[in-house]
Amino acid sequence: MQKQIITLLNQKVKQYNHPSFIDNDPVCIPHLFTHKPDIEIMGLFAAIFAWGQRVTIINKCKELIDRMDGKPHQFILHHTEKDLKNLLGFKHRTFNDTDLLYFIHFLNHWYNKHNSLEPAFTLGIKPTDETVENGLNHFRKLFFSLEDAPTRTYKHIASPAQHSACKRINMFVRVN
Repeated sequence: MQKQIITLLNQKVKQYNHPSFIDNDPVCIPHLFTHKPDIEIMGLFAAIFAWGQRVTIINKCKELIDRMDGKPHQFILHHTEKDLKNLLGFKHRTFNDTDLLYFIHFLNHWYNKHNSLEPAFTLGIKPTDETVENGLNHFRKLFFSLEDAPTRTYKHIASPAQHSACKRINMFVRVN
């Protein structure tokens, strides 16, 4: 049985662990950038959008990048009301412009105080923790700590506290 598992895992490594796989997978989105905050921001959006067809996810991420003038971190930090209006009408499945505007609001709040999203996760992990569960729970609590967080947006950030496997947010954490 153990040999079969090793064989299967080795086959999957051959299938997925090469640059050509990235081209057709949403993980290509953060690879479009070299600046860490851009990578983090678009990695988060790619993970949040990661349900449905891969081509659609990639296209919606690229649409969002275009709406942010190709510079997500600069957009997050320096957007104007007019820039925010350019985000209206954005939608991917159940993620709409209300959700997007809150994400922008949180990211602006965060990046005005921090250089990376990493502490948003790691500050919730204690040295005695054996899992990242506390980090994921901390991130969700932190993410929705700003005033007027839309109730509808809560569904887009999972946490173990809600008995979720947190597949999409774990994808983000693994890429960054």
